[in-house]
Amino acid sequence: MLKRELVNAVSAQLGDYYKQDIAQAVEIILEEIAQALAEERRVEIRGFGSFSVRTRKPRTTKNPKTGKMMNIPERKTLHFTMSKSLKEVLIQAD
Repeated sequence: MLKRELVNAVSAQLGDYYKQDIAQAVEIILEEIAQALAEERRVEIRGFGSFSVRTRKPRTTKNPKTGKMMNIPERKTLHFTMSKSLKEVLIQAD
């Protein structure tokens, strides 16, 4: 789903608001989530799931093309854990 499709879906359910206002609200929500994750805070959306930042340890690996050893530095990754209710919805969708 694209952000545009999300705005259209919300607009269809809330017919009293302008699409540009809904688009601005969606943008603010996404910016706040991104800001919280940038500050390494956990974001939990009840009934959907939680996002958190994890740090991957530095490691050494071999380049398959050249065979040279490479050092990969420590980096941050995003981790998502779905809620129990979302998991149940996905299982029923099969």
